[in-house]
Amino acid sequence: MPAMTVIAIGAAACLLAAHQERPGQFEVLGPGGGGAMFNPVISPHHSNTVLVSCDMTGSYITRDGGRHWRMFNLRGTVSFFAFDPGNPQVLYAMATGLWRSADGGETWRLMYPKPSFVHGIEMASDHAEERILAEPDPLGMITAFAVDPRDSRTLYAAGSNNSASRLFVSHDGGDNWSSQQKLSEPATHIWIHGSEMIVGSAHRIQIYGRQRTQTLAVPNSAHFTYLSAGFRDSAMTIYAVADDSGYVSVSGSEWRRCELPGKGAKVRAIATSLNHPEVAYLSYGDLELNGKAWEGVAKTSDSGKTWTLVWQDGPAAASNIHDAWITQRFGADWGENPLMLGVAQQDPNLAYATDLGRTMKTSDGGATWNVVYSQKASASTWTSTGLDVTTSYGIHFDPFDRKREFITYTDIGLFRSEDGGRSWASSTAGVPREWANTTYWVVFDPAVQGRMWSVNSGTHDLPRPKMWRRTSVATYRGGVCRSDDGGRTWIPSNTGMEETAPTHILLDANSSANTRTLYVAAFGRGVYKSADDGKTWRLKNTGIRQSQPFAWRLAQDSAGKLYVLVARRSEHGEIGDGGDGAMYSSKDGAEHWTEMNLPAGVNGPNGVAIDPKDPKRIYLAAWARAVGTHGEGGGIFLSTDSGKTWTCVLDRDQHVYDVTIDARDPNVLYAAGFESSAWRSTDRGEHWVRIPGFNFKWGHRVIPDPLNREQVYVTTFGGSVWHGGMEGVARPLDILTPEMQPGRLQ
Repeated sequence: MPAMTVIAIGAAACLLAAHQERPGQFEVLGPGGGGAMFNPVISPHHSNTVLVSCDMTGSYITRDGGRHWRMFNLRGTVSFFAFDPGNPQVLYAMATGLWRSADGGETWRLMYPKPSFVHGIEMASDHAEERILAEPDPLGMITAFAVDPRDSRTLYAAGSNNSASRLFVSHDGGDNWSSQQKLSEPATHIWIHGSEMIVGSAHRIQIYGRQRTQTLAVPNSAHFTYLSAGFRDSAMTIYAVADDSGYVSVSGSEWRRCELPGKGAKVRAIATSLNHPEVAYLSYGDLELNGKAWEGVAKTSDSGKTWTLVWQDGPAAASNIHDAWITQRFGADWGENPLMLGVAQQDPNLAYATDLGRTMKTSDGGATWNVVYSQKASASTWTSTGLDVTTSYGIHFDPFDRKREFITYTDIGLFRSEDGGRSWASSTAGVPREWANTTYWVVFDPAVQGRMWSVNSGTHDLPRPKMWRRTSVATYRGGVCRSDDGGRTWIPSNTGMEETAPTHILLDANSSANTRTLYVAAFGRGVYKSADDGKTWRLKNTGIRQSQPFAWRLAQDSAGKLYVLVARRSEHGEIGDGGDGAMYSSKDGAEHWTEMNLPAGVNGPNGVAIDPKDPKRIYLAAWARAVGTHGEGGGIFLSTDSGKTWTCVLDRDQHVYDVTIDARDPNVLYAAGFESSAWRSTDRGEHWVRIPGFNFKWGHRVIPDPLNREQVYVTTFGGSVWHGGMEGVARPLDILTPEMQPGRLQ
């Protein structure tokens, strides 16, 4: 059985955010942006302080109006943020639980469930998503929250537990909660205005007050997908999205449809200023106007009577939209119209918009919109502001140019830096469009300057089950490309290779220049081999028993022996023959493969590394089966007899993505996974220490910095690339600190 984790929630357990330095001074590298962003919330006290969340577990805070952002980790995706209207230092966020910061977002502590009631963390899913296990837990999942403006210690929360929804109140800052009344359905919003409480849900707005109790039903029997409210004196204005249309209700009157210029608009989001409800912004798409289709943002300044298009993207970006590399690389429609909008309470001219790749800001009431996820570094390169929502597989260093680096990304393809990682540019020129979504890996010719190969696919996020569950591997598109100018331009080089999703490429360093031998792991196809510099390829699956093998990663030892990992199809081990992952080796250049023993209980091999001085010494990173509370069969395993037998050397982390060896010192190993942790061993894997400065929830692999022995890069599933050192006090960075086991794991 894997070791359980110990829950560290208390005075010493905190999350780094905002300005507090991380151990090792870790920073995030890349061009910025690139993934879905949500919940832009502007502080009612300081308009330069803004919070944003994303779908990849990261949360972000800026204190200078979006010029710089700091990522912090609340162990899961944030569904809402809230500022205390009476105390600028107090913030709230709902992720795995309800979190509170008392120092302006510098540190966060779990407020609900009460830490003393927590008895475990459930993390059995294939993504290692978390659920806090607590008893008692009367509120259950908190779906809406508000702080009473008249008293910061009075809090209201809507909770759903065992299919029942109730409204709760706390008069002591969240230490104790009492049920106030039953709700007919889960609430999504709570507003407190004077003596009235307004509760919004999918099918109604309920107004509770001393003078009235009123219900505003959803128009046209649809359901609310977006709500926003503002108040002027005693009047309340509510804006809503229902059935792809915008609506407004003033002072509890009947709903009025928001009529935009043109026809056919589909409304996605709508937001108003809490103190200036006559002003609101609306996100629209599919608007037909003047014979063209438009998307963007509309604005009203008269409580929804009339609307003006202040962001109007068509085939080209609007002239008042000042974006960074996303529009330049992918066009104006790549991010789509905003997913969410946030308007400042104190200034209705200040608003933020988040979409599928960007966060944009207006300070002049929509007249202009400016990028805040990236900054221009030169005419063609960009650098992140810290607001990164990208999945990266590797960071790669040109052996002939120490300043040239590459990041292999999901959704945005390959990026290149010519200045040692300070700025980045897209590097997929020549890659077929249907392949350009994801570059999984690149490899350099060690003897020919400028020559390199990449593996690219239109299918991203492999080997995550969400990808192979929804489509057949026969529909995957992708292949190998070659560059002879250091990655500036590419040409397809995949003759003989079926369209596939190639996830790894390996170059046999012992092969001759201009007749290089290369191997490719093709997800759903198997292993391809080229003996002519990548010009032609042949499938080499003899001995691999799976009919559509999820070939995932390749490795080669110092004697030339090959290894391939086949990813699993079965999270729980419920699929029979061919469902579990496998590991194969070949002594004859992939002509024949022999299946190897996996460690007992392991069905998810995910990464492999071989000691360069001792080919019998193999390290295996494994992914836990999704069973029990925490999963079983994951961690890092060591074999000293070429895989005949295995010993678990790290089980504190059950969802290890990869294990890597420092090329300068084979005694030094690294590992990372989906439990907010990265690890280092200095004694050939016998003992492991957590790298203190890294705590992004979903880590991919640790890659040693070739220019600094004390620093590393960590690629992530949704947080770009982290770079920093191993020094620093190993203080807790989150609520789940892997347990230090006695004996060899200490």
